[in-house]
Amino acid sequence: MSVSVPETSLQLQSRLSPDARLHLGLATVPVARPAADEVVIRVEAAPVNPSDIGAMIGPADVSRTRVERSGDAPEISMPMPPEAMPALAARVGPAVPAGVEGAGVVVAAGSSPRARALVGRVVATSTGAMYAQHRVAKVDDLLVTKDGATPAEAASSFVNPLTALGMLETMRGEGHTALVHTAAASNLGQMLNRVCLADGVGLVNVVRSQEQAGILRDIGAEHVVDSSTPTFPEDLTAAIAATGATLCFDVIGGGDMVSRVLTAMETVQAAKLTGHHRYGSSVHKQVYVCGRLDTRPTELANTFGLAWGVGGWLLTTFLAQVGPEVVGRLKDRVADELTTTFASRYARTISLREALDPEVVAAYHRRATGEKYLIAPQS
Repeated sequence: MSVSVPETSLQLQSRLSPDARLHLGLATVPVARPAADEVVIRVEAAPVNPSDIGAMIGPADVSRTRVERSGDAPEISMPMPPEAMPALAARVGPAVPAGVEGAGVVVAAGSSPRARALVGRVVATSTGAMYAQHRVAKVDDLLVTKDGATPAEAASSFVNPLTALGMLETMRGEGHTALVHTAAASNLGQMLNRVCLADGVGLVNVVRSQEQAGILRDIGAEHVVDSSTPTFPEDLTAAIAATGATLCFDVIGGGDMVSRVLTAMETVQAAKLTGHHRYGSSVHKQVYVCGRLDTRPTELANTFGLAWGVGGWLLTTFLAQVGPEVVGRLKDRVADELTTTFASRYARTISLREALDPEVVAAYHRRATGEKYLIAPQS
């Protein structure tokens, strides 16, 4: 090891007990010695993403949170709906560390020159277990920031930036030229808008209120449609016609949004046809569900012909499919544009212990637009 690091570290863990209660608590865990091509990161910033909330809390009822233990090893618990337990059988028993991504300073390294060269550098990673004071990670799993970047600036440099870039890579790889995004006012949505503006890609931004529409227009979004208005179907169709979008990334998941987008796309393509076409336009229209803000079943109507597809899209699967060369190129762009295109903003910074305060849990669990939380494990 390059410098002295603590033998133990605090880590936030999630555990589902057999009595159908979800437990969140801080545990003291050993800090592993790094292998030759690994480093020890003193974690200083880790965001609370919707995916973190889903993995850490899931469908548990946060309104019925109770404090189980305070002091040096605080713990809270909340009931899990009985109907959710069969699908969560594998979660019962063992504690699972939380936090998909984060950033910090390399304080120790293994014996390889690549690892030792990173001591003192600010790095980010998405290897999981980032709601902790220290994390051991492989060099290949790191994003090394440019000089002057802070851990807070780098904390969200994986999930949202690589998702936004991955969406455009998918678009180009499948032959589409523009796209629709259905959670456009989120941190990810705003980031995707900046990327599309920079790359000259047409983007239809779907929001749920006029307030959210204002957020997008203030950062230069050209095509913004509000799903809460009576004219949403017409507005969506007009925006798709203007951009030529035939690809959608849907973060809502449940309900009829997928159908509404496919119907609008088919309406645009069908208007170009002459005569009767029994099976609709032959132009392929694709929706990828990449989130579950609405946990209801996904509804599909019979209003968009037969040239369409609906599937799932997951960042980790995408990164594994495109390979290390593409991933490296995408990470380099994120590092270059960390404080501009890929900048993230947070409503509040909290400590590991504050992340277990029932009122704070209820606040970040709402996943409200503009209220993203950042955990500072060293606080």
